Amino acid sequence: MKSISVKAPSSTANLGPGFDVFGLAIDAFYDEITLTKTKSGITITTEDNIPTSPENNTAGLVVKNMKKKFRIKSGIEIKIKKGIPAGFGMGSSAASAAATAIAFDKLFGLKLDGNTLVEYAGSGEKASAGTIHYDNVAASVLGGFVIVKTNPLDVIRIDPPINLRMCVAVPKLVVPKKKTKVSRGVIPNKVKLTDSILNLSNASAIVAGFMKKDPKMIGNSVKDVIVEPARQHMIPGYAKVKQNALKAGAFGVTISGAGPSIIAFSEKSANLKKISLAMSKGFTSANTECQTIICKPSKGASIKKK
Repeated sequence: MKSISVKAPSSTANLGPGFDVFGLAIDAFYDEITLTKTKSGITITTEDNIPTSPENNTAGLVVKNMKKKFRIKSGIEIKIKKGIPAGFGMGSSAASAAATAIAFDKLFGLKLDGNTLVEYAGSGEKASAGTIHYDNVAASVLGGFVIVKTNPLDVIRIDPPINLRMCVAVPKLVVPKKKTKVSRGVIPNKVKLTDSILNLSNASAIVAGFMKKDPKMIGNSVKDVIVEPARQHMIPGYAKVKQNALKAGAFGVTISGAGPSIIAFSEKSANLKKISLAMSKGFTSANTECQTIICKPSKGASIKKK
């Protein structure tokens, strides 16, 4: 095999109280990566406005780390086709990293397990976020709902309810470079025990909701009193978008990943267009346009058939 293409889904991380622990693959957008064996080096080609040096690109960093670990002498060309908007809290850098780890594994017949693939994909996140974190990449690699345990890394995957639906509002904003790093910088270093207990109870209920296949339990538990209050000032109209979505019938609303996208949790039988429109009007109240997408949970990264 000389070349392989893999596509990986967008994802939403945290789901409110599950900061750096929860991830959910969603079918809103996809990234596609093609790896081709070459004589030497690592080259990146793309039509998108993203870094093309392997050190500063999540896919490039994954290839660099895997080449070194498995002593691969062959060179690699990485072709990146971005479908996920970068810097909007939809796991854009993670999807590229996830697709790359799976493509590399197949291209060189390594037969790595899911946890190991997540670990290598996570190493690429350092290029965009400044730190390694696994919530988005675990969701993109494995699909469905994931719980990330670290030290040692152990990812637990749960099949989501088939009737779970999300409405995502992606505002038309100029996001800063290294946005994830910026948004991580506003999170408090110390939290009140009462806030920690409240978040823990909600996070536990989200897991129970996924186990019971209950979208309402999941949505009702998407409440975060630690990270969301610290970040919401970075998203114009956030309070209004949330209020509108809940009034329109959403079970729960939170920031998608590090934002600025906002995600509302609901079910298939709800008036999802009404929720989406309500979210758009919330952004309009802050003189901000947005794109809305109705989506459902997705499977993980997959090899693209030729």
